[in-house]
Amino acid sequence: MRKLGKKLMATVVAATMALGLAACSGGKDTGTTTAGGNKTAEKIKVGIINNDPNESGYRTANDKDLKAMFCDANGYDASFAYSLKNDEQITAAQKFIQDGVDYLLLSAADTSGWDSVLKDAQNAGVKVILFDRTIDADESLYVASIVSDMDKEGETAANWLKDQNLSEYNIIHLQGVMGSAAQQGRSGALDKLAKENGWKIVTQQTAEWSAEKAQQIVQSVIDSGESFNVIYAENDDMAKGAVEALDKANISHGVGKDVVVMGFDCNKWALEELLAKNWNYDGQCNPFQASYIDEVIKKLEKGETITQKVIIMEEKGFDASTITKEDVEKYGI
Repeated sequence: MRKLGKKLMATVVAATMALGLAACSGGKDTGTTTAGGNKTAEKIKVGIINNDPNESGYRTANDKDLKAMFCDANGYDASFAYSLKNDEQITAAQKFIQDGVDYLLLSAADTSGWDSVLKDAQNAGVKVILFDRTIDADESLYVASIVSDMDKEGETAANWLKDQNLSEYNIIHLQGVMGSAAQQGRSGALDKLAKENGWKIVTQQTAEWSAEKAQQIVQSVIDSGESFNVIYAENDDMAKGAVEALDKANISHGVGKDVVVMGFDCNKWALEELLAKNWNYDGQCNPFQASYIDEVIKKLEKGETITQKVIIMEEKGFDASTITKEDVEKYGI
């Protein structure tokens, strides 16, 4: 049974972390009383830990999807915590557990370091559901994981690049936040094929998902005079920043041009760049996990057992030579 009369979280966990209630939240977890005096079902209290919504278009869409689902109208009392730092996310998780949430929903900034706090959650009777990103922890510590296959995303992109049969491969590799599942999956696949095929990695640096940092990295390579013909950016924003540096230097990019541009996430504006043949490839990363999580919670609330612990969302890669306007409308986020 869930405890009644629990207070909503409204404290700031750390200076760089924002905490707040879902926009549509506001109901108490003790339930409400109808005109006839009957009490409706109590709200399900969830604590949601996510990366900064301003990190990327993907994360903005992901956060919006979660807030639309986990709100008062849908029977939830939700609090949100945001950070790109693992230690701050762990602090938020500890606070949510202390506040007695029923479910802890987690998109981890880093894959490691979660065992202790998840054991605390389990001991407190808090059910943990992972979304968007996997972690390196025993499966017994969470009830379900709704994620993208980041390794497959990387493999699909790296294999696409190999299939282009370029006369040479001189690659600028722009990495996401180091240690995140997305970074590990997308970097690992490129590293593997680069080693197997003798591709040259001109530079491999983290731009931490930032367009501005990506632009600076690419600009520094341009200023050095070193030759490159591929930009492998682990999200669309970094690809955008890289292209800004290319444009500033009057270096052509896209289909049939000097530099192959690759991104991930399938923001609508990025797919439009593919459609215009200014970019070459974009890998899909599905941000809409809320309905999957809601289905898991509803089953658990009914006392059902979750038989499929890991739920992998289907995703694909898009080639500028074959993408259609319909693809942009259907898959763009």
